[in-house]
Amino acid sequence: MITPHRYCVILCGGIGSRFWPYSRTSRPKQFIDFLGTGRTLLQMSYDRISEIVAPENIILLTNELYAPLVREQLPMLDDSQILLEPARRSTAPCIAWASYHIIARDPEASIVVTPSDHIITRENIFAKAILDGFDFVEKHDALLTLGITPTCPETSYGYIQIGPKVEGDIHKVKTFTEKPKSDIARVFVDSGEFFWNSGIFLWRASTIINELKEHASDMARTFERGKELFGTPAEKRFIEENYPGIIGISIDFALMEKSQNVYVETVTFGWNDLGSWRSLYEHSPKNRDGNVTQNCTVMAYESTNNLFAVSDPHKLVVVDGLKDFVIADAGDVLLICPLADEQRIRLMVNDARRTFGEKFQ
Repeated sequence: MITPHRYCVILCGGIGSRFWPYSRTSRPKQFIDFLGTGRTLLQMSYDRISEIVAPENIILLTNELYAPLVREQLPMLDDSQILLEPARRSTAPCIAWASYHIIARDPEASIVVTPSDHIITRENIFAKAILDGFDFVEKHDALLTLGITPTCPETSYGYIQIGPKVEGDIHKVKTFTEKPKSDIARVFVDSGEFFWNSGIFLWRASTIINELKEHASDMARTFERGKELFGTPAEKRFIEENYPGIIGISIDFALMEKSQNVYVETVTFGWNDLGSWRSLYEHSPKNRDGNVTQNCTVMAYESTNNLFAVSDPHKLVVVDGLKDFVIADAGDVLLICPLADEQRIRLMVNDARRTFGEKFQ
């Protein structure tokens, strides 16, 4: 049931450089229809959460560069629902600002924070998990994260080790581990005690602010100075003057790994954070040769387990003898790279920018 004190913060300011050349600084991956559904990742995130949270209680936080894209893709949002960062400062400052903004409007607010670039296939299970999470944080002084049941020893995700069960599928968190090596990830998965860190969080607004005061006091003091301005026309100027001076840090490092009030709800609902070309390949349907085609026609000879993504649907791609590659054509940039080496894409982006200019970033 949708209740008036429940809010959602959608974070959509990332660049998504591992999806270069499709995802660019000017139009990151959350604004792209990667799956060919007619809806971008951001729009899918909004659709999913609007079944749980009242549309007027959905807050979008993004970089000011992307304000036109947000308004184009989500025209139903009022300007008061779009918070624009004057500088990129990672997730902890984003969440802190959104929490102060929301509590000024509703001191009884509880909040779910979700990224804008996840794929979730079993949305009914997702909805139940969020509703159960709201019920939990509204009864307890708790920070809650969703832990995804792992399906493989993935090394690009963080892991959460569960402690004692509290109620239902909710456990006290024992440890966090960031992106383990493959042998450690295998041990984690085999143990049954570790879950992927989804980056989806729930808490009361008052709880997160109190925790920030304790564990990220410098950041909290900055926002406390403007506490009386949130929800007024003066909020924008305060943020423009003070936000760039805040140290950029993730919510995991700033808070979740320090607090003693952290819990995890273990869930299985078909989740992918779509962080890279490999994750898109693994999520996508494949033909009998293991090839994935996105928005293009391909003639492949003796070629297996490749990902083809082309911005021009009329372009014919012809390959011979190619195995385990990503071929991504964004019009002005053609990327041909082994899927196993996709972590090098950020290096390629930086080299292209230094050599040929910002337009290739």
